Amino acid sequence: MRSQKELSMDNKIIESLKTMNLSGKALAVAKLLLEDEEIQAVQEYANTVSLIRLGFNDHGPVHMRTVVRNAILMSELLRQAGIKMNLLKEECGDFEDSLVAIIFASMLHDLGMSVGRQDHELHSTYMAYPMIDRILAAVYPESIQKRVIIRSLAIEGIFGHMGNRTINSLEAGIIQVADGCDMTKGRARIPMMLNNAPRVGHIHQFSANSIEEVKIQAGQEKPIRIDVSMSSEVGFFQVEEVLLVKIAASTAKPFIELYAQVINSPARQYL
Repeated sequence: MRSQKELSMDNKIIESLKTMNLSGKALAVAKLLLEDEEIQAVQEYANTVSLIRLGFNDHGPVHMRTVVRNAILMSELLRQAGIKMNLLKEECGDFEDSLVAIIFASMLHDLGMSVGRQDHELHSTYMAYPMIDRILAAVYPESIQKRVIIRSLAIEGIFGHMGNRTINSLEAGIIQVADGCDMTKGRARIPMMLNNAPRVGHIHQFSANSIEEVKIQAGQEKPIRIDVSMSSEVGFFQVEEVLLVKIAASTAKPFIELYAQVINSPARQYL
């Protein structure tokens, strides 16, 4: 059974897509992904491996839904600013086709955590492939060419989400940043409750536990502004070692402003 947090995220994703005045394909894909029993099962087991076996942060259904919502918001901000995605520039598709690929990649990028942490982005690609095919066949039955294009773009987004592999599309770059933005204290709560003994990787948990809010909105100088609010300076580790690294490697970097601050202290500008 899905948690209240998952159901809340489902509603936010659906409502955000309903307000975008699109053809309905992105909404149809999102609904199928959110309702798919196999995807849900893999996401839940990925979280078991991440939280219990490895002692890492949340990498399950709530995290992947959060990345979907972040990516949709950033994609819409870029569209409103007149920034074209690669499919539109290359005359291979429109904004909604790009958004469909982004939703696939966001929702499926961490499936490989069900196998393990090392090379999990590679495991995610082959696990996601048949799921993408199955859903695309239902939503894009009229065009095998469009299905191939969207699938390829989604696989690039999954493959490149860690920021340590070269990606070339703006669509894939959005996934990197959307993933990096999910670093609020809720992601670290469960592993910190399960194990208080010091161990390798705990700096990420303590750092994430100090992040109170990550806000994505329209920027003043760039299309996207990311504001990170934290309760203590340890949160700067999460910003500098996780989010900033992913932004630096992302094709979306030229369109992003990044600010971070301890609450009631001056903001630190990075980008």
